[in-house]
Amino acid sequence: MKYSLISNKLFLQNARTYVLALILAGLSWWLVEVFQLPDEVTDKTKKSSQHSPDYFSKGYLKREMDEQGVLKSKLFAKEMYHYSDDGVTHMVEPVMTLYNADSPPWVIQSETGILSVGGEDLLLNGKVFINRAKAAGVKALGIETSNLRVKPKENYAEGDEWAKLTSPPQWSEGVGIQMVFKKPISLKLLANVKSYYEIN
Repeated sequence: MKYSLISNKLFLQNARTYVLALILAGLSWWLVEVFQLPDEVTDKTKKSSQHSPDYFSKGYLKREMDEQGVLKSKLFAKEMYHYSDDGVTHMVEPVMTLYNADSPPWVIQSETGILSVGGEDLLLNGKVFINRAKAAGVKALGIETSNLRVKPKENYAEGDEWAKLTSPPQWSEGVGIQMVFKKPISLKLLANVKSYYEIN
């Protein structure tokens, strides 16, 4: 009789423990289902955390010298963000200045820019303005275009958008542009070219 009561008590305690464990397991499963984010949200979160800046700068400035220590180019940006996952640098309001020994520098500015790893390629996005000041034997020149690809180390740029070259009072415009900023300087409009010249 005593053995039967003891075994019944143990059975009831074990049964309560098992029932409680089942209730907790069911509750845990329900909480996971209710509060679990969809896979696409977690994937986006993972990707965004992977593609986040590892360092940034406000008022970024980079200078590059030639072999003789003479200033070759200067790159300024209002803001700069470097991303470790792809190694590129994103810039806000970049201004690139390319220097020549015997003429005024070329100043290239745009709304935003992306500099590749190693600085080989600079993609200038949005409106792009290029200027060279007037000097002895050199006419002032302004260029308007959009979405320009620049190779700073080669002093070369190209684009597929509409472009206008202005050297008052003359101007030329067309679609697509190729430029070399060092001697021999070369500016070429590729298609649908229109020009205005004044002959003295």
